Amino acid sequence: MPKTERWQWYVEQFAPTEQHHHAIEETYFAGRTPFQDVAVIRTETFGKMLVLDGDTQSSEHDEKIYHESLVHPALAAIDDRREVLILGGGEGATLREALRRSDVERCTMVDIDGDVVELSKRYLPEWSAGAFEDPRARVIVGDALAFLRDDRDTYGAIVSDLTEPLEDSPSNPLFCDAVFADIKRRLAPGGVYVLQASTAGFHNMATHAKMARTLRGYYEHVASFYTHVPAFDNDWAFLACSDAVDVAALSDERIDAYVAGLRGENYFYDAQTHKRLFNLPLYLRRELAKSGDVF
Repeated sequence: MPKTERWQWYVEQFAPTEQHHHAIEETYFAGRTPFQDVAVIRTETFGKMLVLDGDTQSSEHDEKIYHESLVHPALAAIDDRREVLILGGGEGATLREALRRSDVERCTMVDIDGDVVELSKRYLPEWSAGAFEDPRARVIVGDALAFLRDDRDTYGAIVSDLTEPLEDSPSNPLFCDAVFADIKRRLAPGGVYVLQASTAGFHNMATHAKMARTLRGYYEHVASFYTHVPAFDNDWAFLACSDAVDVAALSDERIDAYVAGLRGENYFYDAQTHKRLFNLPLYLRRELAKSGDVF
């Protein structure tokens, strides 16, 4: 294979019968924290990448597609953005996006793996773009389970940027009834809980549908949305949950006004993109309409 012989490869085994290959130009770090395997690499196609437990978390060239999709529909939907809570998000990019609004007075980020936070500061500073040093940022290295149990504040938006609830993931214990109930108690009236919610391809949408079915037991409005993330080589889904607002139904005028209040220019999200995010293909709508397992 002459075209590939000079490369070393990062091979992500996405499923027992599916692998994604990325040619590595440089390895900045590869090791293990107390919680997970971590690698920071640079690839030919996607630039720098963060890899946790063998799974791509984000890449330099397209992380804004993921992070703008995760954060901005929820923040656009709420009136009171003074307090925002992020669960996970060790790279700092979710924090960066939330703090682009001046009406966010404090953004609390809770991530269990302080080593990932420090590695991201060292090797991936473009992700946070100064957000860790913003005086409105409250970064807590600790267990989100304990934080949700002990915290007494409420938040206009709670953003879950945790890894998938796989059996071997440190995030797995956060996907259960007790934690979903704690999250709802921390949500202010009129607030939105938004979370990354697994894959949405025709062949791997079952976990997303299970998460949606679970959260319908807690919220009046549970809206699925998704986009293709090239570095993931997959369609990635999210859920926006609220008793007060259907995030899928935001008007163009509301989104335009929200985006106009952001510091800097968006790369991906605007009113037209919002419509695309929430326009689901028929096969996914059928899967979401089925009854089945919950967490």
